[in-house]
Amino acid sequence: MEKIVEQGLLYDFYGELLNEHQKQIYEDAVYNDMSLSEIADEQGISRQGVHDLLKRCNKTLEGYESKLHLVEKFQSIKEKIFLINKLTEHAGESDREELHVQLQQIKKLSNEILDEL
Repeated sequence: MEKIVEQGLLYDFYGELLNEHQKQIYEDAVYNDMSLSEIADEQGISRQGVHDLLKRCNKTLEGYESKLHLVEKFQSIKEKIFLINKLTEHAGESDREELHVQLQQIKKLSNEILDEL
């Protein structure tokens, strides 16, 4: 399951950099959960051709990520926003000292997010 999520994220960020043929086959495999044989029949190519194309697409998308790190930054920012939300969830119940600590943590996290952008 984790591999499918990773493939989906890579495609969400970099899929537009693939050509139309690559996008169609990749979407059929990842999003439409079609088998290699089903895709091959639909596209009029061999099963091996589909396999090779998917492998090249994955390598291409992973190459973009290794250079640009957009998915990595997205996940990091998402995690920091989750932590900020968690800190603010019970802020009204905190005493003054605890609230000050929470605000400092929120400020630190928001600065980290700004640095990543």
